[in-house]
Amino acid sequence: MPPVWLVLPFAALLAMIATGPLLYPHHWHAHYPKYAVGLGLLVAAVYLLGPLPSVVVLHAVEEYASFMALLVALFVASGTILIKTDLPGTPRANTGLLLVGSVLANLIGTTGASMLLIRPYLRMNRGRARPYHVVFFIFTVSNVGGLLTPIGDPPLFLGFLRGIPFFWTLEHLWYLWLPAIGAILAVYYVVDRRNAAESVRERAAVLGDPDIEPGEYTEVPVEHTSRHISIVGRRGLWWLAVVVGAVFLDPAVVPAVPDLHALGSPLGIREIIMLIAAYGAYRTAAPEAMTGNDFSFGPIKEVAWLFVGIFLTMQPALELIAELSRQHAAALTPTTFYFGTGVLSSVLDNAPTYVAFLSAAMGSAGLDVGVPADVVAFSDFGGAGGWLHLQAISLGAVLWGAMTYIGNGPNFMVKAIAESRNVECPSFLGYIGRYSIPVLVPIYVVVWFVYAVFFAPSP
Repeated sequence: MPPVWLVLPFAALLAMIATGPLLYPHHWHAHYPKYAVGLGLLVAAVYLLGPLPSVVVLHAVEEYASFMALLVALFVASGTILIKTDLPGTPRANTGLLLVGSVLANLIGTTGASMLLIRPYLRMNRGRARPYHVVFFIFTVSNVGGLLTPIGDPPLFLGFLRGIPFFWTLEHLWYLWLPAIGAILAVYYVVDRRNAAESVRERAAVLGDPDIEPGEYTEVPVEHTSRHISIVGRRGLWWLAVVVGAVFLDPAVVPAVPDLHALGSPLGIREIIMLIAAYGAYRTAAPEAMTGNDFSFGPIKEVAWLFVGIFLTMQPALELIAELSRQHAAALTPTTFYFGTGVLSSVLDNAPTYVAFLSAAMGSAGLDVGVPADVVAFSDFGGAGGWLHLQAISLGAVLWGAMTYIGNGPNFMVKAIAESRNVECPSFLGYIGRYSIPVLVPIYVVVWFVYAVFFAPSP
C-alpha cells in the first residue's frame, strides 16, 4: 500500500483546481498544464523508482488513454454536427431539451449527448443564459441522465466489461432514475420560471425587439414562436455511430478482438478506431457546421491536461480506499456503499471509484471482480446477495459524479464550451456551495432512503 502522504499531490491539485480560477486566474490559465503534469509525474516517479508496484502507473496510463480516446472521439464527432433551431429558450422548452438530452445520454453516452446539445441549448438561451443554465445541464445531460445503460456513463461501462448484463442497469435502476431526474428537472423549471421575465426581456434586447415592456412575460414571446429544427453536418452522425459501436470492441466482450494491451500498447483496438473516427469526422466535417458550433480544440485540451494529473495523482487514494473498504466490507450496508461511492465519486473520477467499491463488495462475498462468472453471480438477486450492493454502487457513482466539475469527464468540457461563448459559470467552490449541495444532496438522500426503507427487497 502507498503511504498516506502520497495523497497530498492529489489534494494539492484539487485545491488548485478549486482556487486557481478564483484567486489567481491569469496565472492559473497560463500554467495549469504544468501543475497538473508536474504533480502527476511526481506520483508516477514514486511508483516507478520506489518499492511500490509500477504496474499501478501502467494501468493509470491505459485508463487515461481509453478515457481520452472516448472523450476526444465524441467531442469531435459531435462538434461536426450543427443543430440549428430558432426555438426560444423558455422554461418549458429548456426543460424539455434537458429531458431529451437525459434520455439520449443512454444511447450515445453523457459525453456525446453533452457535446451534441450544449451548443444549441446555449443558442436557444442567448442573451438570457445564466450560470444555473450550465449547471443544470451538467446535472442532467452530463451525469444523471446516463444511468440506464452501460453506454451512458463510464462506470457502468466498466461494469459491463467485467460481466454485468447489458440491460441490468435499465431493469434495476429505472425506478430510481425517474424520481431523481424528475426532481432535478422540477427544480430547474421553477428556477428558470422565476427568472423568465427578466430573461425574456434580455433575449428580446439581443434579438432587437424593443416591444417587451418591463415585467411583461409570456411563455413564448409572440415574435419568436417558430419551431424550425434542422441538422447541418449529417456525416457526423455516422461517425458518432462508429464511435458508439467501437465501445463494444473489447476483448472482454468480443473474444475475437486482439488484446493490444497484452503487447504493451497503451491503446486497444477500440481506442484506435475511436481516434480514426475522430480524424475522419474532422476531415469530412461541413464547414458551416464547424463555424456554427465555433468549434475549437480548446475545451478538450483543458480536459486532457487536467485529467492526466488527476488520473496519476489519484492512484494512491484509490488504492488506500479500496484496501480500507475490503477490510471492512462485511460490515458495509447498501446505504454505506451508496454514500461512500457517491462522496468519493464527487472528488475522484467516478469510473475507478466504482471499480474500487465493486471489488470491495464482491470481496466480502468471496468473489473476484476479475472473474466474469463471479460478477454475473453478484449481479443476480440470489447470487451472494450482491444485487442491492451493486445497485447502490452504480447509483452512487453516476449520480454523485455531478457534484463537482471533476466528478465526470463531460463536466469540464461543458463548462469550457459555455465560457468560450461568454456564458458565466460558477467557480469550483461556487458550483458545490450554490448548486450541488442545496439541490442535489437533498434529492439524492430522499430518493435513496425512501427506496431503501420502504421499497428495497431483502437480499
